[in-house]
Amino acid sequence: MTQSQTSLTSQPEYGLSDQFRATRALSEALVAPLSDADATLQSMEDASPAKWHLAHTTWFWETFLLREHAADYQLFDADWPFCFNSYYEAEGERISRFARGMLSRPSLDEILAYRAHVNAAMEALLDDPSHTDLIALGIAHEQQHQELLLTDIKHALFQNPLGPAMWDIMPEPAEPAKDIGWHSHPGGVAKIGHQEGAFAFDNEGPSHRFLLEPFALANRLVTNAEWDAFIADGGYDTATLWLSDGWAWVKENGITAPLYWRDGEHGPQQFTHAGWQSRDPNAPVTHISYYEAEAFASWAGRRLPTEFEWEAIARGQEGDLQAHDPAKGNQLDTASAPMPRGGTSLFGDCWQFTRSAYLPYPRFAPPSGAVGEYNGKFMSGQCVLKGASCATVRGHSRASYRNFFYPHQRWQFTGLRLAKDL
Repeated sequence: MTQSQTSLTSQPEYGLSDQFRATRALSEALVAPLSDADATLQSMEDASPAKWHLAHTTWFWETFLLREHAADYQLFDADWPFCFNSYYEAEGERISRFARGMLSRPSLDEILAYRAHVNAAMEALLDDPSHTDLIALGIAHEQQHQELLLTDIKHALFQNPLGPAMWDIMPEPAEPAKDIGWHSHPGGVAKIGHQEGAFAFDNEGPSHRFLLEPFALANRLVTNAEWDAFIADGGYDTATLWLSDGWAWVKENGITAPLYWRDGEHGPQQFTHAGWQSRDPNAPVTHISYYEAEAFASWAGRRLPTEFEWEAIARGQEGDLQAHDPAKGNQLDTASAPMPRGGTSLFGDCWQFTRSAYLPYPRFAPPSGAVGEYNGKFMSGQCVLKGASCATVRGHSRASYRNFFYPHQRWQFTGLRLAKDL
């Protein structure tokens, strides 16, 4: 562990062992509506099957905690690490990423049995303070996969012409969008990166100083209605709005709208975990790429914020939606589905693109061993996103959190918040 992967603060009423159990239970609750066939689907290389997420997060506990620290622990199945290792070179050969959807066996029930086996074995380690940092990392790792599970299954179900719903509900309307206001910042030297004593990923540190010029950050996200105006004004047909790579991506892929949008006999619609639904004009626009976010900002006469600007405004403003209370899980339950609702919170609707490249902070060094492969080796060619989405586990994000994706990717709940110079 590095200094930035410090211990997760354990409150007496909800300690680390309870967080472990709640996290493991939430993963299984999320797949409850899925059949074995649903859970096996892999719609593209960026995504993974739901049951692979269940198994990979279990492999993580088995590999980095039980195998190394539990006396006399025996692997549940010696062949499974090849199937459920993700990208850890130090852990040896593994199945290719796009072949994960070919794993018709083991079944979903067998993977749930695997999870139960590992959960039971983990009980002996949960209260040992020497394992606190690694358990905190494992909890955060599984929370990341809970969000990926949701976005990956959404993309898979979207391929079905029947438009199946994962949750059969009627979403609540978003808050009415108000005129954009601005959080102004005078500029100056800001302290950036993780600074508290609780858990953080290694890529959030070390904390360091950064010089900001005067700027302002919008107090709300761009909405579907505003994106419709961008489309109506020829946003996807005007080359001068786009970065060169973005314009090539638009043309090569025939991009004319955000992912999951359609307009037809039923009016403007959007595909959701509740199937096809009317597109709410007040809801924040989601499932856009960095290229699209950059083009919209150019069209609007604004720009995207840097990650440092976003963090300077967001520090201390996590608020209720970010809720540092792992007992609440996320805002999902068996009668709900992740939907952006709007409002003025910086957290909780969608991950927000910044114009910052995903690069190491000054003095960054990955930890030793296999866990050192967690973040550092991906610091090339990707964009930093800030905040949290409607599918993010509550308590998982913070002002210093650095999510990252390639500029063309948009299957996550990604949106934008405008910035301007002062």
